[in-house]
Amino acid sequence: MDKAYNLEAVNELSGGDEEFIAVLVQTFLEEIPPDLDGMVKAVNEGDAATAYQYAHKMKPNLQLFNIDLLTEIKRVESWSKSKKSKEEIQPTVNHIVTTVTKAIGDLKKDFS
Repeated sequence: MDKAYNLEAVNELSGGDEEFIAVLVQTFLEEIPPDLDGMVKAVNEGDAATAYQYAHKMKPNLQLFNIDLLTEIKRVESWSKSKKSKEEIQPTVNHIVTTVTKAIGDLKKDFS
């Protein structure tokens, strides 16, 4: 099964420095889970502004680890500016949660 992340951009940024890569991975593992939880909670509560903030905050980390969710994150950002119901964005949020959760698991397994 393929990994839910790719270190190409991380390696480019770090110049192959293993310690720096470990710091980037650790930072991702510390920051993304609470941001993901915050976004889910905000969507569930209909708090569009907060959902936008969390989605926007996660975007650079997801891109750095080549976690292909840019389209979905942009959907959450767009949803937060619309007056659409939370039910309309829920499938997208579920996909983000599934993909990020897999990436977190893969990173923990590979960098434990």
